[in-house]
Amino acid sequence: MANHPNRGRMPRPLQHLHAIKDDYPDAWSQLDVFRQDKGKDLPNWPDWCFMPLAAWYSIVSAELQVDRVSELYIADVAKLGALGSWRYTQSIYRIDSDLRNAIASTVPSGSLPCDVLYRMPEWCVYIDTPGMKWFDKDLHGFFAHLEWDANTSRSELRLLLDADELLIPQILHLGKWTVTEAVDRAVQESKNNAPHLSEILPSDYIEHLSSELFPLVSLLLYVCSNGVEYGGSDRPSIPSAKRTKKGWKLFPAQKPRFWDLGKETGDRLRMACNKNGESGLKKGPVPHIRRAHWHGYWTGPRDNEQKYILKWLPPAVVAGE
Repeated sequence: MANHPNRGRMPRPLQHLHAIKDDYPDAWSQLDVFRQDKGKDLPNWPDWCFMPLAAWYSIVSAELQVDRVSELYIADVAKLGALGSWRYTQSIYRIDSDLRNAIASTVPSGSLPCDVLYRMPEWCVYIDTPGMKWFDKDLHGFFAHLEWDANTSRSELRLLLDADELLIPQILHLGKWTVTEAVDRAVQESKNNAPHLSEILPSDYIEHLSSELFPLVSLLLYVCSNGVEYGGSDRPSIPSAKRTKKGWKLFPAQKPRFWDLGKETGDRLRMACNKNGESGLKKGPVPHIRRAHWHGYWTGPRDNEQKYILKWLPPAVVAGE
């Protein structure tokens, strides 16, 4: 993150946005050109993807005046892809601390619910994670957005981790498989593109990386799920282009917006823990907390397109009030 005397008071994701703009000053004007060519001179990628990373790769190449981006700068493609997509909404999601801890400890089981991820509330979200760790680093938060590979038409979940002074890209290939396999498929492709990785990555790398990603995927699923609790009546949404003298144009958000999630559920969790702590003073069954879990189901008439709904069911107080 670039040092600047006036940026210390800014939210961290906004500091990163300004820093990447310093490194690639023409990026935003170039992306307007790519977006306008969507479905014309360029493939018509899905609406849930703001812009494929192939376009961001071209922007980095043009800024660096090279035909091929070296390994030294390849991470900037992922950074621009996340930050450039987040720029138009600038939402920061803050989940109640006790609820966040409970969700993060709920390991996603079974196949990734891709249908839920495709309904991400915005092109790119930033989820605040104070107190969490990424291996040995403080994890302040992470960006999440969806990628459509222009070469293979493959869907990917792209994360950009805000860990200490680093922005760390992570990739999961989406499909009817588990989080671990989603990580494994992405790592195998990275090895194919950079064979030297096979020599330096430990044999248990996939297992360790997946375990670090489980909490982040769970938090993202909550933000995308049907049961998310917002603090007010407003809801985040994907912005629409506005008509200008030069045609339709998409304008970035003027400032970050904070969304506080799950306070009511967090209050219930704290109340349940307090009652559980007092249970030794009372007669009868000892209150305990049933483990949280994800519950998914299909809704809608069978003869039409059904919609997959995912809800995070919080820990329930058993034998309590």
